[in-house]
Amino acid sequence: MVNAVRFRVGLLPARRVQHREPPRMTFFSRGARVALLLALSAAAPAFAQTPPAPAPAPAAKPPGDPVVAVVNGQSIRLSDVQAAQANLPQQYRGLPLERIYPALLEQIIDAKLQVTEARKSKVQDSDAYKKRLAALEERLLQEQYLTQEIDKRVTPQALKERYEKKVRDLPPEEEVKARHILVADEAAAKAVIADLQKGGDFDKIAKDKSTDKASGAQGGDLGWFKKADMVKEFAEAAFMLKKGEVTPAPVKSQFGFHVIRLDDRRAAQPPSMEDMEDELRAELSREVYGQMMEGLRKSAKIEKFNMDGSKIPETPPGAPPATPPTPGKN
Repeated sequence: MVNAVRFRVGLLPARRVQHREPPRMTFFSRGARVALLLALSAAAPAFAQTPPAPAPAPAAKPPGDPVVAVVNGQSIRLSDVQAAQANLPQQYRGLPLERIYPALLEQIIDAKLQVTEARKSKVQDSDAYKKRLAALEERLLQEQYLTQEIDKRVTPQALKERYEKKVRDLPPEEEVKARHILVADEAAAKAVIADLQKGGDFDKIAKDKSTDKASGAQGGDLGWFKKADMVKEFAEAAFMLKKGEVTPAPVKSQFGFHVIRLDDRRAAQPPSMEDMEDELRAELSREVYGQMMEGLRKSAKIEKFNMDGSKIPETPPGAPPATPPTPGKN
């Protein structure tokens, strides 16, 4: 239940960590992307102002990947447009293809024309082109190799085993189920406590008087929570109570004054594997990368040089790293 006093700090359940994909190769240059976005911005009013055309008569179903343009004899297919959409920045990929199709198609046509002229002028024979192509090939090989090796080792079984170990290693933690009534001032909180001591119904008072309307509608119920889930003052007071007890004095926090009742307590449940999967995958991927690079370095002959070309002295295997001098000492 979301309410005013919760203060999540991302301990458990584990915050989902996105597994980073290798950098995506982009069909368009940065300038082309900007041009595309400008084209989309310019086209948007036209889309909004143009009234819908009458529905045409049913046409024959197009092939799965139809030709959508021909440039000097070179075909552009629908799949080319879809690939261009997939390479847009994340925030634009979700736009309906129908909306951005005209601008994307124009960009692909422009790219075809530029490539044709580049080939005519023998750009591909220049040293600069060959150097960039070689660097690009190395980068693609690196990315593909890393992806391949990580996918081999970060298996469902490896994730399951890591999850089970994480759960085993979690320190024991308690959680409680509590209700509260939140009011603006201490006098009102003391009046609530007095009503409860006379036999007043906690649920009814919470519904009538609590300024936390979300929990108040549920009789003040906050559900299960751990100490770290709540602001410090509230958590300390709640966890000191015994089952069925109400705080004998108002509890002040940044939200106002609370009257808290403890309903139950139990050992906290560990996060599910689904909740932790992204975090586990990222953790294992980092480990695999480290192990892989350590092995590659051990089997390679590597020489390093200073910026002036002089050789960097090798550190003997097993030798401790040099200790930096302490300031002020010789």
